[in-house]
Amino acid sequence: MIIVTGGAGFIGSALVWYLNQKNIDDILIVDNLGKTEKWKNLVNLKFIDYIEKDLFLDNLYHGIYDDVKLETVYHLGACSSTQEQNASYLVENNYEYTKILAEYCCKKNVKFIYASSAATYGDGAEGYSDKSVAGLKPLNMYGYSKHIFDTWAIKQGYFDAKNTVIGIKFFNVYGPNENHKAEMRSVINKAYSQIKETGKIALFKSYKPEYGDGEQLRDFIYVKDAVSIVCKLAEVGKSGIYNVGTGQANSWNRLAGALFMAMNIKEHIEYIEMPDVLQGKYQYFTEADMSKTLRMIGAYDFYLPEDAVSDYVKNYLAEDSYLGAE
Repeated sequence: MIIVTGGAGFIGSALVWYLNQKNIDDILIVDNLGKTEKWKNLVNLKFIDYIEKDLFLDNLYHGIYDDVKLETVYHLGACSSTQEQNASYLVENNYEYTKILAEYCCKKNVKFIYASSAATYGDGAEGYSDKSVAGLKPLNMYGYSKHIFDTWAIKQGYFDAKNTVIGIKFFNVYGPNENHKAEMRSVINKAYSQIKETGKIALFKSYKPEYGDGEQLRDFIYVKDAVSIVCKLAEVGKSGIYNVGTGQANSWNRLAGALFMAMNIKEHIEYIEMPDVLQGKYQYFTEADMSKTLRMIGAYDFYLPEDAVSDYVKNYLAEDSYLGAE
């Protein structure tokens, strides 16, 4: 059996979809549906059971899964909001919960793949190499909550050869099944609605002379590529922390242009002021060093931004559709 925490969320449900494409459906999904519409991400997926995250943890404590043949735990459940201000909540959900699962998996000799984040790199002053976590200074508490687990796992020796523990530093992931994420949706998702309503898209102005307005650069990766790479890393089974991006930074302007093209609407971009709260915490450039990841999985043919945005718009956003409805 495979367990996917956060399996009703954005990347988690995409991962279940990808496994389903490989005819794998012996999956237990763990999540916290609450009052969100994450449940819609599950409708088209195949899995054996669903359980709420607190009950799952209780079951784990009581040994319910001790006699179950577990192959892999994909731990993608967490608070993913970079704007979350409750540090204690982030520690509980992103750090303590992950520690419990890591300890359990290492004790039971089960593969443990967990979501870290490119937010751990902070402003990028130390670069974007996944070879070390030393010296990293995240810009927000979300990134710090991921960083402290990475650091703790290293100190515990969980990345030694005797374990299979794989940390995934996701860069800017976008694509279907993110509708429930409210303000944390990708710019593509939010801009699609903006363009339909107003015929234009709003992007932040630049406050650094070396970047033009909308020319801030990010490593955007389509969710279908992201989950494919995660599963390939799991198949290889080599413990470590790995970047999952494309290794190619692109501008917001390029992504916006791809969106207008996919919607067959004349390009109209408006540059707006960045909120004061973001100005000191804004990443102007991110680009995953993918050398370590690609050494593990081999060459990978990524979606071009234009192709990814076209697929997202035409097959999901325009159709109000979810992964698995193909």
